[in-house]
Amino acid sequence: MNLNKNKIAGFLPVLAALSGNFIITCLKFIGFFISGSGALFSEAIHSLADIANQALLMTGIARSGKKADSEFSYGYGHERFFWAIISACCIFFLGAGVTISHGVQALMKHQSINISPIIFIILFVSLIIDSFTFLLAAKELLKTNRGIKLREIFKNGDPATIAVLYEDGVAVVGVLVAFLSIALTVLTGRTYWDAIGSIIIGLLMAFMALGLIKKNRPYLIGRTMPQELKNKVIEMLEAEPTIEKVIDFKSFALDVNVYRIKCEVEFNSSVLLHDIYRNGFKEIYNDVKDDYDEFLKFCVEHTDRVPRIIGKIIDNIEKKIKNEIPSIRHIDIEIN
Repeated sequence: MNLNKNKIAGFLPVLAALSGNFIITCLKFIGFFISGSGALFSEAIHSLADIANQALLMTGIARSGKKADSEFSYGYGHERFFWAIISACCIFFLGAGVTISHGVQALMKHQSINISPIIFIILFVSLIIDSFTFLLAAKELLKTNRGIKLREIFKNGDPATIAVLYEDGVAVVGVLVAFLSIALTVLTGRTYWDAIGSIIIGLLMAFMALGLIKKNRPYLIGRTMPQELKNKVIEMLEAEPTIEKVIDFKSFALDVNVYRIKCEVEFNSSVLLHDIYRNGFKEIYNDVKDDYDEFLKFCVEHTDRVPRIIGKIIDNIEKKIKNEIPSIRHIDIEIN
């Protein structure tokens, strides 16, 4: 299955994060079984949830690359947002739910834990890997959005890459929380610090999941193109001599930076008539002015010719817009 540039940009950070999280998850579960630390258990569940999330993101990216067919005329671009929503819900209900529940139980039961130096080594290795994948996602996001403000990047950037950025950013913070809570447990001898760390990590996962849901939701319910891009398209339409004005304009995101637009325009009939009979209108008049049958024949031919010419003009306008703005994949122009 072929992936376009946008999908490759989202695929590489997800693949790197998936590989890194697999290693981290194994290490954290080993650390949990050695120590019994609730914070380390939460971090292990956190990394496991990230693996499931990234696997679902890769599924969505791959499926969104399918070509349009008779069942889905505009392609499968929304697959990536659907699977991203599913993964975010899994993180919220399973990842965050399990870790917060475990932390609350540990806080109430005051379970004993066995901390050894290997636990801090595992956390340090996890911090290195999470930081690497975080920086990779950040680099990829900036690379594919050169010259764009950071706020606009997070608003319109690739959701899969932003998801990895969120996850690894929260993962880095989560490792630091686990490190601090376990260190406080060792220094004070109070196991509730470990339980508090577990709860905080669970809350971080919950907030991250809500952020991912918020990011992908607009694409599923019909997000429009950015206002600046919309204004540019309208300017191009109204710059055409045959178009008097744009009456209605609608746009719909089919994928990341892929749009379908539908607009209703009012044609300038005088300019259109001039274009149709630019060189021969007077000769036609002279031919038919004294012959009613020839005049009727002219009317029939004229009526049949106008729609074809209008269609050709619209095709040329659509081609011009697509060449100027490649992110517009489909254009539907209707005449008022």
